[in-house]
Amino acid sequence: MESYKLRLIITEQDIRKVSLDGKPETVEELKTKIKEKCKLQYDFSVMYEDPDFDNALCNLDDIGDLPATRATVKVIPLLMTASTASTSDASDDTEILSTHSSSSSTRQERWPEFFDIPNFSIDVEFRLRQANLVCLRDQTYLNVPRDMKHSILEKLAETIYKFDAYPNEEWIHSVALALVSKHPCLKEPGSPDGCSGWKNSLKFKMGNFRTKLRKAGCLEVGINGGKQGALGMASKGLKRPKTYEVNYLPDLPERQNKDSLEAERKLLVEEMKKRNPSGTVIASKMDQTFSLRRREIVEAGPPVKTLKERWPALFTERQVFAEFNRIATTNLQNYFFDAVDRYTLCFVTIFKSKKGRVGETLAEFVQQIDSGKPDVTAMRTLVLRGLPVLLGDDPSNFYNTCFASDSDEAWAQVSVGVLTVINEDGPLSPNHLHLDPVSTAIIVEGTRGFYSKFGQ
Repeated sequence: MESYKLRLIITEQDIRKVSLDGKPETVEELKTKIKEKCKLQYDFSVMYEDPDFDNALCNLDDIGDLPATRATVKVIPLLMTASTASTSDASDDTEILSTHSSSSSTRQERWPEFFDIPNFSIDVEFRLRQANLVCLRDQTYLNVPRDMKHSILEKLAETIYKFDAYPNEEWIHSVALALVSKHPCLKEPGSPDGCSGWKNSLKFKMGNFRTKLRKAGCLEVGINGGKQGALGMASKGLKRPKTYEVNYLPDLPERQNKDSLEAERKLLVEEMKKRNPSGTVIASKMDQTFSLRRREIVEAGPPVKTLKERWPALFTERQVFAEFNRIATTNLQNYFFDAVDRYTLCFVTIFKSKKGRVGETLAEFVQQIDSGKPDVTAMRTLVLRGLPVLLGDDPSNFYNTCFASDSDEAWAQVSVGVLTVINEDGPLSPNHLHLDPVSTAIIVEGTRGFYSKFGQ
C-alpha cells in the first residue's frame, strides 16, 4: 500500500513530517493516527491547506477534501478551538471555549490522582528535615509539637480547599498517606497505615476551616451554615458538590456584586433576543455571570421553565457544554463521545448476538445502519438507542419523536427525555433511528431545552 505523507503543524515551533500507511478513510481515523504517531494526549480538530484557495487553512470535515498523496494539516486543541456559531443561537463571530470562568475564585483543577504535599513555612520545613534525618538514622519518630501540627494542618487544609471544600474519606486518607510518605518522621507507631491520627486531625481541621470561611462570607460553605443534625452529624439537607463538581458554588468575581451581575444577565437576555446573537458576547457574559447563576440554581433550585426565562443562553447546545466545563473542568462532548466510540464495536457485536424479542428489536436497529461505510453519528445513535433495550428498560418514555408541526403539548408530561423532530413524511415507528432528523432536543420537566438543527 502506498504511504500517505503529512506535513503536520502542531504548533508554529513544532512542525513534523508524518508518514501513514495509506490515506485514512475518515476524519476520525486521521485524528486517531495522528494521536498515535505523535503521542498527543489531548483532543483536537483538524484544518488543512486547501489548494482551491491558495493553500489557506480550512476546517477538515470530509476526508475527500485532502489531496490524494500528501497534505499539510494543522491540529487545533479543542479547548482553544474557535467554533463557528450556528445561526440558531449565535452569529458568525467566533467563540472561544473557555476553560474556566472569569471569576478568580473558581477552581481550575479536579482532585489529583496523587496529592502533592505543599511546602510548609521555613521553620517547619527545617524542623521536618532534621527529624527525617533522625528517623532514617535511628528509626525514631517525631513527637510533633502543638504549634508545628497546627501549622501543618492549616497549610494542608488550604491546599485541599483549592480542589474541594468537602473532601471525602478516601481523599482525606490519600492526603494523610502522602504526608507521612514525604515526611517519614510524622508516621504514627501502632497505626495500621501510620497515618490514622493525621487522617482524623485533617477531617476536624477541614470542618474548622469551613467554619472560618463561612464566617468570612464564603458562599460555597455559607449555604450550609447551621445545617447539622444530632451529635454534629451532617443533615440530609446539606448541599455539597458531587465528586465531579469542581466549581460548585464559586464566590462573585472581584469588583462585582449581585446587582452588577444581574445587569449583565439582563444584557445577556437582550442579546439572545437578537436574530443573530453574538457567540463571543454570549460566551463572555455567561462566564462573567457564572457565580450568580450557580447561586440561583443551588440555593433556590428554580423550575426549568423559570431557569430558561432567566438564562436562555444556558439552553443552547454550545453553552450546555461550556457550563459543564465551568463546573467540572471537563469537555463533556469529547469525554462522552470518546467513551461511546471506544465500546461501539463491542456493543454492536452484542446486539447482533441477542435472541428473542430483545434481539428482534436490536436487529431492527442494526439493519438501518449502512454496513458498507457507516457514519460515526449513525453508529453512536445505534448504541445509544440500543443500550436501554439491551438492559431491559422501556425507552419509549425517554426517546420521543414528533413532527415539526406538532405543538409543545405533545411532550408536556415528559420529565426528562430526548426529542427527535422529523419531517411530515417521516415514519413515527418507535424502532426507527431517524438518522436524518430536522432537529433534536432535550426535554426537562416538559420544557424543550437546547436543540440541534441538521441539514443547514
